[in-house]
Amino acid sequence: MSAVDRLLGRVTMYRLVTLTLSAVLLAAVALAVLGPVQQDPLAIVVTAAVAVGTSVLAGRGCGALWRTRVHTESAVITGLILALLFWPQLTVGSLAVVALAALLGALSKFVVAVRSRHVLNPAAAGALVAGLVAAPFGGFPAAWWVATPALLPVVAIAALAVVLRTRRGALVLTYLAIALALLLPRLVAGGAAPLDALVTALQSYPLVFAAGFMLTEPLTLPPRRWQQLTVAALVGALTVLPFSLGTVLYASPELALVVGNVLAFTVGQRRGVHLRVRAHRMVTPGIREVAFASDAAVRFRPGQWIELHVPHTATDARGSRRVFSLATPPDHADGVAVAFRLTDAPSSFKQALSALPEGGLVRATGVGGDFLLPKDATVLLLLVAGGIGITPFVSQLADLARSGQTRDVVVVLLVAPGDEPAYTDVLEASGARVVVVSPQRPATLPEAWAFAEAPTLDAVALHATVPDAARRTAYVSGSPGMVDHTRRVLRRAGVRRVRTDAFSGY
Repeated sequence: MSAVDRLLGRVTMYRLVTLTLSAVLLAAVALAVLGPVQQDPLAIVVTAAVAVGTSVLAGRGCGALWRTRVHTESAVITGLILALLFWPQLTVGSLAVVALAALLGALSKFVVAVRSRHVLNPAAAGALVAGLVAAPFGGFPAAWWVATPALLPVVAIAALAVVLRTRRGALVLTYLAIALALLLPRLVAGGAAPLDALVTALQSYPLVFAAGFMLTEPLTLPPRRWQQLTVAALVGALTVLPFSLGTVLYASPELALVVGNVLAFTVGQRRGVHLRVRAHRMVTPGIREVAFASDAAVRFRPGQWIELHVPHTATDARGSRRVFSLATPPDHADGVAVAFRLTDAPSSFKQALSALPEGGLVRATGVGGDFLLPKDATVLLLLVAGGIGITPFVSQLADLARSGQTRDVVVVLLVAPGDEPAYTDVLEASGARVVVVSPQRPATLPEAWAFAEAPTLDAVALHATVPDAARRTAYVSGSPGMVDHTRRVLRRAGVRRVRTDAFSGY
């Protein structure tokens, strides 16, 4: 696990976005004081205060009106983004437009929503509609003033941190590649040298900011990777292609993002899902499972994740939303379940989730992921799980057992000293061959399972327990460090197809 992963994994994605956006704003103020950013530093501060304050208050007001708890940090992020889009000016009209955008962004989560799931990125929606409303009265639409040469290094580093934390590199690169492929020929045709055209595109167009902070917004992304890349390509094209619809609606980054949001919504989990706690149980002494009954079917495929929102007081830096692999097959009669490791100092989220009584309400805010087994039943499989990384395999193996499909599967469990393998009942029922790798033999181990004494999976243990590993398609799930190490071991052993699923920040 790299030092960057360890550093970024200390906070939630939402907290990281809040911190990086704040850093961009602070840098803008400092550079405005020094001169490279041609803005009034006081106007930047006041605009940010109005945007964030309105967004938070409007969000809480909507929450009270719709009788639901809101995610305050999400409202803060919306306000920070809007402060970097609208031209900072100390006039009543300009501040009113910013406040209107923040208000409309908060409302969009509730008004433009289908069955409790919002459709649009609130910052993009607020900026788009506020610009349309303000134009007839002499107001200005979003100017995306964050796209200025002096701020590009700061924006690029901040966006890179978000992309690394969310693992959305392919998404962002697709967006940038399409946007630049369409924009650069136009700039060159206008007389710019190719290198100058590239510099202008990155410095003066809001491509980096839009890609890093808005395109990656998780609740408005489709669930599958190929769908996400398709949306990214479309949004990238619409961001730079000049077009207009009548005299009011014309090409803009916010319009491109809204169009992408609508497309993403059509292929995703098209409703928010309320889950009620059905039962708690300890799968092993260190792993807790929470089972839920749902008010509507949760659409997912075995191996995918679910994001849960558990509002609670004294929320720590890990936030009130977390992503878990689903530990049950689709259409399970008893609903769905997630599992997590309990440490000596659990996060406030894990404490709140563990304390929920039977019937306690949790909201599922998203479902997705591409950690899916191949459809071809003849593919030989090698599933390597580290600790709680077993959960996606539990869903997949239970689904295979239920369907009656016979597949050649080897499961390798990396078990820490003193721990017990989790979900042994599901693994035994699946018929898969199971290998346990640990520095010491677990106290309870099914007789048919193989054991290899080793600190972690290495070439010796792999060759001894899975001699045909090179012929198999491997799936690896666990902490980022475990996943990185295991992938290297498998590659050196000749395994050509390796899919990974890292539990970042756990």
